[in-house]
Amino acid sequence: MATQNLSPAPRIPAPSGPYAKANPGYGKRSVPDKQPPRADDFMLLPERERYIAGYLDHLPDGSAMDIKSLARDLPLYGQMGVGSALRALGVAGHLRQVQCQVKSPGKVRWVTRTYWSRTAHDNEWWSAFLDTENHRAGREPQVLAPAAEAPVEPAAQPTPAAPVAAVAPAAPAVAAVPAPVPAVPQQRTPEPPSAHPSPAYLALAQLGRTEPRLALSAADCTTLEPLASRWFTRGVDATYLTHALTAGLPTHINSPVGFVRRRLDDKIPPQLPTAPTPAAPGGPAPRRLMIECTECGTPGPPQALPDGLCRTCRTPAPDHASDPATGADADTDTDAERDVRGLVAGLRGMLKRP
Repeated sequence: MATQNLSPAPRIPAPSGPYAKANPGYGKRSVPDKQPPRADDFMLLPERERYIAGYLDHLPDGSAMDIKSLARDLPLYGQMGVGSALRALGVAGHLRQVQCQVKSPGKVRWVTRTYWSRTAHDNEWWSAFLDTENHRAGREPQVLAPAAEAPVEPAAQPTPAAPVAAVAPAAPAVAAVPAPVPAVPQQRTPEPPSAHPSPAYLALAQLGRTEPRLALSAADCTTLEPLASRWFTRGVDATYLTHALTAGLPTHINSPVGFVRRRLDDKIPPQLPTAPTPAAPGGPAPRRLMIECTECGTPGPPQALPDGLCRTCRTPAPDHASDPATGADADTDTDAERDVRGLVAGLRGMLKRP
């Protein structure tokens, strides 16, 4: 007599919610020539990085890749854990964050994109890939075409009037004169000074809604408005300014106005020429693609940011084990990054052996 198997069948996983989409021009970009997915992908990474890498690999192109959106969709880790995992994945060679120049009528803006590769690559491969993308962006500039004007119809020519037979002059008619209307002086309502705030003021006012730790008062926005206006005169927009001010925030911010003032002074973008400078014959083409530090968002050429990190973020941080507020998390993140860095160094050494 056959024994009936009473063990329950494995449940089908519930379908996940819709992925968070990034703004047009931003978000995830997959690199070409990737290996097909396998069951042992990311098996050499630590558990947290392996979990987040598997999620990022299944995201479609154009999905949001910022820390807040990923932490909202990943229930196991918060913003600090997701940020540390993205840094470790950049060191392992799976992703690079870049700023791409996009032209539109009257202005030039920079959008942040994250290039993702299922296969880990070294710094030389990423430098060559970004150089190719830079040349391709130079050949195919993204320029929005102006709207076509509607054709203007020619004005109708007046039709000559037909000759009228001479008639006897009629008695002059008395024209009706309307009653005089008493003139009332027009009342002028004074326009409030904040009816048309500047883009810099609006960006600072919206900063607290994007990041509550950087909430500013009306007086703070007025004080910082001249510093933020300098950013807009250099060709950036409100999205770029907000990203630069909110990237890589510390856990506690005692003075939001002082912190924002310091970043407005330290991270101001370079002055770009208003007209594109023609490249010299045989010289390097102007860069339309700048790699961005995965930790703090500092832009630069690929050679200056190996492993996707700037010099400051590559410097090992001091031991925070004595800090009761961040002791355990700091040790966990440091150990995970040290494991990834040592593993990548060993793999690169094996690839270079004859």
